[in-house]
Amino acid sequence: MTEQIKWEEKALTKYNLMLGKIPLFHRELTKQVVDKEAPINAKERNSARVEDEDIVKAFLAEVPKQFYSLMIRLMDDVGFDYKKYEGKK
Repeated sequence: MTEQIKWEEKALTKYNLMLGKIPLFHRELTKQVVDKEAPINAKERNSARVEDEDIVKAFLAEVPKQFYSLMIRLMDDVGFDYKKYEGKK
């Protein structure tokens, strides 16, 4: 059994706020993808916890392009600084 990585509290709060703003029909799929990818991103950074960077990178890498503008608007709304991670995984 693998050890569950912890989520930094402020990052998790912003993520949950963002999830609540995503249209219902996309919310569960988004949660599944980001909940899987963000911890992978944290481990790749050799971090013991998921932080803003990991969540933002998961969204940027996995959200389809047709939803990009909505995702960016929601990141702005909840306080994720995505600009420095655009174009990176």
